[in-house]
Amino acid sequence: MSTPEELRYTEEHEWIATRDTALVRVGITEYAQDQLGDVVFVDLPEVGRHLGTGDVFGEVESTKSVSELFAPLDGEIVAVNDAVSESPELINSDPYGEGWLIEIRLDDPAGLESLLEAEAYQALIQG
Repeated sequence: MSTPEELRYTEEHEWIATRDTALVRVGITEYAQDQLGDVVFVDLPEVGRHLGTGDVFGEVESTKSVSELFAPLDGEIVAVNDAVSESPELINSDPYGEGWLIEIRLDDPAGLESLLEAEAYQALIQG
């Protein structure tokens, strides 16, 4: 399983990429999409919505189950990837690239330090 070193991770199997000082891109990990199976539907929020850490911001539906998506940090949604709404399979084929979900302008960029580094996430998924 791929776990890019430059990303941060959550225990809910989401990845976080820093775009600039306070802007991050969020998606689900390769491990998560593998566990879900073929993704058939994605429900994403509206741009402008403010999220608190742990808030549910959408759902990913696969042939196996439905999984909620959780905000990794506090902030405002500034972009939503409409491509995954139209082609949910992007999450399976390119989870760390074209399969991204939302971008958040963080209230406090220092919160990134509380997220898992790649090594810690690998340990989590290997149990």
